[in-house]
Amino acid sequence: MKKQVLISGASFAGLTLAYWLNKFGYKVTVVEIGKGLRKGGSPIDVRGKALDVVKEMGILQKIKDHEFIHTDEVVNAKGETLTTFSINALEEYLGDIEIHRNDLVDIIFDIVPKDEVEIVFGNNIKSLIQHEDRVDVSFENGPNRSFDFLFGADGTHSIVRKLVFGPEENFKKFFGVYFAFAKADHIQTGKSGNTGIVYRELGKQAVIYHFKEGANAILMFRTPQLDWDYRNDDQHKQILKEYFGNNTNWKIPEILDTMLHSDNLYFDEACQIHMPNWTKGRVALIGDAAHAPSFFTGMGTSLALQGATLLAKELKENDDYKTAFEKYSETFKPVAESIQSRITRGLKVQLPETEEELQASFMAMTNNKPS
Repeated sequence: MKKQVLISGASFAGLTLAYWLNKFGYKVTVVEIGKGLRKGGSPIDVRGKALDVVKEMGILQKIKDHEFIHTDEVVNAKGETLTTFSINALEEYLGDIEIHRNDLVDIIFDIVPKDEVEIVFGNNIKSLIQHEDRVDVSFENGPNRSFDFLFGADGTHSIVRKLVFGPEENFKKFFGVYFAFAKADHIQTGKSGNTGIVYRELGKQAVIYHFKEGANAILMFRTPQLDWDYRNDDQHKQILKEYFGNNTNWKIPEILDTMLHSDNLYFDEACQIHMPNWTKGRVALIGDAAHAPSFFTGMGTSLALQGATLLAKELKENDDYKTAFEKYSETFKPVAESIQSRITRGLKVQLPETEEELQASFMAMTNNKPS
């Protein structure tokens, strides 16, 4: 009889784990709190060993076919171009593939066989009880069920981590930044094609990415820890209004208005998850639920792909799941922690706090401009 597993979260880590575990003979169920796949956001990267993972999954060429090769511009408060560069051509990014989040999640979702893997949208885990031989799970909707294993792939604010390991505050490290994403197809910048336009001032950044289907906008800002609820969209909009409501520079008024009227606003904080253990009993965490490196390292997606693949392979190669869990943690924890250590550089470049840092970030882009 096939072992039954439940994966909480249908994003990169969860879908990748579902693909591999189904391939290795498990009966897989995926539960996702959203009504569908989460879309939107900025372009993301597939880097390093994650390229080997997607090649092994048979989707490397599909990802290359959707590569987001674009020109980036840094503008001033009046929208005048200060410098132009192509991040894809910078030496440190050669070989990496940048792709829109929507495209990558669709590509991975498409290779998960729906006739074999059960994917339940619009539901969430309510509670769970671990036993020696199983995990009993109750859901917000539907009957209780039992599984051999439970995997938390449900992001930085993981419900699985909260239920099994404790409150998020015990593991979260906040970096003094909040950010928001929204679709912004109607905002005109005078640019066309695949272009990323960046405006920076001290402690704040606004970005518009143009691509074939439309445009996405981003706002970021530095501030001490706020008292906020990540599920409260109205509160998120009020926070954005407080921090950007009086800012008339570049396209900020239009971006803010778009976000205030968005039905699909994504708002979060720049933080990392640091845990002594990623596994407990028959439960294991993967992706951001285990080791969120933060948006500013540019490695969250790649780590999710790598970690999910490694965990699945350890379960395949070890009859004892405890050994598999242990090897997964021992092998991948140093990798994740090394990536997490990169956040300081990313924050300085994207959200300078001093005039010197602002000029340094500008000069770094100018000096790295491909000839």
